[in-house]
Amino acid sequence: MAGLKHPAATVAAVSDEHRDDEHRDELPEDLDVTAYVGPYLFPTMERRRIPATMYLVLAALCVLGYLVSSNGGLLAAAIVLALIAAYHFACAWPLTIDQTEALLIASRTVGFAVGHSSAQLAWHGLRARPVWRILLYSAESPPTMRGLVQIDAVDGSVMGEYTEPNPEDWSKYGLDDATSAP
Repeated sequence: MAGLKHPAATVAAVSDEHRDDEHRDELPEDLDVTAYVGPYLFPTMERRRIPATMYLVLAALCVLGYLVSSNGGLLAAAIVLALIAAYHFACAWPLTIDQTEALLIASRTVGFAVGHSSAQLAWHGLRARPVWRILLYSAESPPTMRGLVQIDAVDGSVMGEYTEPNPEDWSKYGLDDATSAP
């Protein structure tokens, strides 16, 4: 009986071996904060012209195939590809206002000193025009005001803005609730 091991000791040894072999989660390189190289630049929508050109070339090849073979499916495919290419060209907006400029425009629009803010790039309308949505909080601690500003990313015009007293309750974090003051 001296050569027998306790079952728990055997399980522990096996699980230690398994732990060494198992895959561990790692943070992707692009999210590693220690490798920070500068602010992120949003790609411009003008890149849509690349697939649009590819669709046009493919449509031309389909037309050529139709002329050689009289296959109606190739003609239908050429028409569909040409329509898709036209849509991609129509949606290839230049992104002339970057996130920094959008934050400056939003700061001037809300009328209060801005502390924390966040920018989101979205698209508006059938032609997917790029639009910045900026969420801003006032500079006080805790913030007493918040605002949302929507800015056209092509020409920089303010499409809409909304500001209100900050309704968030900060008392559970040990901060005075400045929003409840009249």
